[in-house]
Amino acid sequence: QVQLAESGGGLVQAGGSLRLSCAASGRTFSTYNMAWFRQAPGKEREFVAAISRNSSGTYYANSVKERFTISRDNAKNTVYLQMSSLKPEDTAVYCCAADAVSFYRSYVSRFPGHYSYWGQGTQVTVSP
Repeated sequence: QVQLAESGGGLVQAGGSLRLSCAASGRTFSTYNMAWFRQAPGKEREFVAAISRNSSGTYYANSVKERFTISRDNAKNTVYLQMSSLKPEDTAVYCCAADAVSFYRSYVSRFPGHYSYWGQGTQVTVSP
């Protein structure tokens, strides 16, 4: 069992930056591919970014590419999402997620159904 806890959300003006963190419990963090998803009011959950177990691969939604950067520190059991040039349309609850069967999957998934463990989320609000 893995518990995930996000932090770092808040209110920021358009064009600003935020850094989200997701701390994981347990000893198996380094075996999981990790991802960030977001959900805005009235919208479906959408993929934001993902990172492979050893950070060799990073993947982004087109809407955040070149503005957001995902990274991880396996020694600290933490995954990060650095967000810059924020836009009002980035406003959402951001959740991190862990793929518990990463070891058996040959790719880093963008599909939320492939992620077994989820944090509670952190609110990001971008004002115009």
